[in-house]
Amino acid sequence: MPADSLFRALGPADKSVLIEFEGAFLSVPAGISLAAALLLSGVTHTRESAVNGRPGAPYCMMGVCFECLVEVDGQANCQACLLPVRAGMRVRRQRGARDVRVGDHGEEGADE
Repeated sequence: MPADSLFRALGPADKSVLIEFEGAFLSVPAGISLAAALLLSGVTHTRESAVNGRPGAPYCMMGVCFECLVEVDGQANCQACLLPVRAGMRVRRQRGARDVRVGDHGEEGADE
């Protein structure tokens, strides 16, 4: 079933902000989640599976499914449905698994 007919604006936005997605600038309504802004802008997928490269897109819109993972301002594993959109965000699709940093003592996530 195509998702195009499921998403429509509920009313005119009072203000809009400019964000960057994959190098393209998008004007989106202020005060909505990043996931909603991307869907409204016609973005069809926000991540690619680490297992098989399958595209994923926002699904539950409440932080449960993790299908909306994106990279925001260089930070990976951000749930777009839980982030309010803000002017100047630089957003990229999350492609595959993110690197786990290992510190000097072999501890996962430790600072290098």
